[in-house]
Amino acid sequence: MPSSRRPTYAPPKRNNRTDAAAGPDSRKDAANGGPRTAGGDVITASRGMPDPAPEKAAKAQEPAGATVLAFPEPKSRRRRKKILVAVGTVLVLVAGILAGAIYSPVLALQTISVSGTRLLTPAQVQAALEPLRGKPLPQISDDDVRGLLGPLVQVKSVSVEARPPSTLAVAVHERVPVALVKQGEQYQLVDVDGVQLGTTADPASASLPVIDGGAGAIGQDLFRATAAVLGALPADVLAKLSNASAQSVDAVELKLVDGQTIVWGNASEKELKAKVLAALLKVPADPKNPVRVYDVSVPRHPVTR
Repeated sequence: MPSSRRPTYAPPKRNNRTDAAAGPDSRKDAANGGPRTAGGDVITASRGMPDPAPEKAAKAQEPAGATVLAFPEPKSRRRRKKILVAVGTVLVLVAGILAGAIYSPVLALQTISVSGTRLLTPAQVQAALEPLRGKPLPQISDDDVRGLLGPLVQVKSVSVEARPPSTLAVAVHERVPVALVKQGEQYQLVDVDGVQLGTTADPASASLPVIDGGAGAIGQDLFRATAAVLGALPADVLAKLSNASAQSVDAVELKLVDGQTIVWGNASEKELKAKVLAALLKVPADPKNPVRVYDVSVPRHPVTR
C-alpha cells in the first residue's frame, strides 16, 4: 500500500560560520526549499490522516432506511409444524371424547344380564351386583364384579361384557359339585376342592355319589383324594356312581348304582384312569360272566372280575 507520508524540508538553524563554509550554492538550495546537501539540510516527513476503515466506509455508503431481506421458512419445517398441530388437536379431541364417555350419564348401567347359572339363580347374581346400578359402564371393571360376587361361593369365575348404552352382561362359571356329604338329614353338595355349594334333603335329586362318613369323619386328606377322583370322571360316569369311600389316600373305591365296585387306587394318573373306566363300562355285559369289579388302579393293565 503506498505511503501517505509527504516529505517536507525544514531548514535548520545556521550560524554565520557554517553558512559561510557552505558556500553560495548551499544557501541557494536552502532558500529554494531543495534538499540539504552534506553541508547540513535535514529532511523531515509528516504522516497524513489514515483512510477510514473499509467497514466504516461501507456503512457510510449504505443508504438511509435500508431493509434486510427475510428468507422464507423451509417447507419441511412448515410441514412438521402443521403435523404437530394436527396431532395435538386430535389428541385433545380424543381425550375429550373419552372423558365424556367415562363420565356420561348416558352410559349409566340400567340392566344386568346373567347367564351360566345352575346352582344359583340370575336374581341372586343381580341382587349382588345391585351397587353397580347407575354407574357408567366404562367405570365398571371385572374386579368390581368379582368383588361383589365373592360371597357367592358357587361362583368360580365370571366373564363381564359391557353392552352400551346401559347393559352389563355377566357370564357366571360355577363350581361343579362332584359328591354329596351326608350331614344329619341333609346332604351337602361339594366340589373337588371341598367347597360346600348347597344342600339337599333328597340325594337322588342331585345324581351324585355320596362320600361315606363326610369330610370331617374321614379326614381332609382322604376327602381331598376322593374328591379329586370324582372330579376327574366324565359326567356320564359320575351319574352312575352311588358312593365313594377311601380307606387311605392309596385305596379309593367307588360304587356304581348297579352294585359294581371300582378299585381306583390313589389319585395319580386320574385322567388316564377315567378314560380306561369309561371304555370298560361301554363293553356289553355278558350275562354268563357278569363283571363285579373294575380295577383301574394300574390303568395300563386294567382288570375286570
